[in-house]
Amino acid sequence: MQKFEVLNEIHKGYLVAVIRGKNKEDAVEISKQAYQGGIRSLEVTFSTPGAEEAIAELVRIGDSNMIVGAGTVLDGETARIAIMKGARYIVSPHFSPEIATVCNRYAIPYLPGCGSVTEIMHALESGVDVVKLFPGSLMGPGFIKDVKGPIPHVEIMPSGGVSIDNIDKWVNNGAFAVGIGSALTKGVTNGDYSSVQQVARTFADKLASIK
Repeated sequence: MQKFEVLNEIHKGYLVAVIRGKNKEDAVEISKQAYQGGIRSLEVTFSTPGAEEAIAELVRIGDSNMIVGAGTVLDGETARIAIMKGARYIVSPHFSPEIATVCNRYAIPYLPGCGSVTEIMHALESGVDVVKLFPGSLMGPGFIKDVKGPIPHVEIMPSGGVSIDNIDKWVNNGAFAVGIGSALTKGVTNGDYSSVQQVARTFADKLASIK
């Protein structure tokens, strides 16, 4: 049930903050502000130096409503490190059977990046429940609707290319959830992270008006 519960919470919250920090402290502050702005799912990417410690720090906060996961996971070893630090889901920019095996071993949801129907089918066959559409900016919202025609049971979360102006298109085309990255941090200056909360709140309010 663990995988189902986590995926259900991600779907209910719908917005996933993709956190790419300059270091551990940066990632933690961005995550906290995004959460306070209404985004419950926090994907701390391993392109962040000290990502595993940022994940551990967020887990130590102990907020049961905060869903902390790991992104930009490139191999099974990194997936296991993230899981041991408390990550509740794993995201990668590609599909990796090795990562799928590790995640299945620990009953952790794995959301691999896929950009074709062939990749999506390989992911589903490995036990993946939700695939990440990547790069979302290249494929566009219509890709989800097109794929769901012949494969209606597939669940897809776009990452990249999601904005305030087009989030309604992703929702209406059947996205499972949406990943929001650089849009969150564009206004961060001189250690002031308050803009992250404001942007997160704008996305949350927009989503509420759509749904």
